[in-house]
Amino acid sequence: LVVVLGAAVLRARHAKTTTKAFENELGVQPPLGFWDPAGLSSDGDAREFYRRRVVEIKHGRVSMLACTGYIVQEFFRFPGFLSPSSEIKFTDVPNGLAAATKVPAVGWFQYTVFC
Repeated sequence: LVVVLGAAVLRARHAKTTTKAFENELGVQPPLGFWDPAGLSSDGDAREFYRRRVVEIKHGRVSMLACTGYIVQEFFRFPGFLSPSSEIKFTDVPNGLAAATKVPAVGWFQYTVFC
């Protein structure tokens, strides 16, 4: 009897406590319920949960704008010259990382100073 009670006490001490503080939040869907595989909100802090939710929305919006900007560059280019002295037109500059090699060093310097 003592061994059984001792084992039950040890299991109770080492049992993982799960906080169900956010089960009624917007976005909780069955069958998973509130899904937090990294355990970031396991402490049940509502203020930290709200901050993480706001940051997640902000990062999602920035990502959507970045994707939109990348897609728009495929179909629209400014008319005129990027560098009149080097005779580089905006239409000559490719998309993506390849554009870094086409822009003159003075252009990158101006971008760094003024932006």
